[in-house]
Amino acid sequence: PQNEYIEEAIRRHGRRMDYAERKRKKEARKVHKTSEFAQKVHGLKAKLYNKKRHSEKIQMKKTLKMHDEKNAKQKTDDAVPEGAVPAYLLDREGQQRAKVLSNMLKQKRKEKAGKWNVPLPKVRGIAEDEMFKVVKTGKSKSKAWKRMVTKPTFVGDGFTRKPPKYERFIRPMALRYKKANVTHPELKATFQLPIIGVKKNPQSPMYTQLGVLTKGTIIEVNVAELGLVTTGGKVLWGKYAQITNNPENDGCINALLLV
Repeated sequence: PQNEYIEEAIRRHGRRMDYAERKRKKEARKVHKTSEFAQKVHGLKAKLYNKKRHSEKIQMKKTLKMHDEKNAKQKTDDAVPEGAVPAYLLDREGQQRAKVLSNMLKQKRKEKAGKWNVPLPKVRGIAEDEMFKVVKTGKSKSKAWKRMVTKPTFVGDGFTRKPPKYERFIRPMALRYKKANVTHPELKATFQLPIIGVKKNPQSPMYTQLGVLTKGTIIEVNVAELGLVTTGGKVLWGKYAQITNNPENDGCINALLLV
């Protein structure tokens, strides 16, 4: 790609010898820089800056709170006191205090661990020249900056095309999909569900942004009609599914629900 020359240089030649040290020093100086700026700034700029800083601080506090460990008592079988125990001490027998990570963090970890257990962990890479067809434009057809996406795509409901003059990536109407045939692995039943969005295309982030649907893409589907509920009793309506077929060959999308 054209503008990634910095990354390219880093990949080829590596960083400067003192890169890590300079980065560390810069980080250390940053606090003083921001503090100096905060003291100098005034007027509307100060208001905006303080608002931004305030939200950052709240975010930081939330993160810290999430990682807080709290005391929890756990029963141990081995430490049973000998002899008679008074009634008010009965429930206290053999306990052990331990630091326990907060539930929120546990949940997050669980989600992270279970996030990538997908039916198709590996997919074939797709080159850009297979994905895009060059569309020649201009009076003498000399300009070649437009691309037509040759794979099926998903665009949202409220999507409006840019004016043709400015539209770089053309997603043909005939290759746009709104519904997918989603199989529930536990129910062993297939439902045709509307697609909400493209969560991740493993090929590249650009394809995710363009909403390209290829084999192995994770899409979000509307599962309201399945009547799935969370443990808390809330009705689920968005759930992820992975595309298991090549939609460009089959003319439909088959996906497997990630449960």
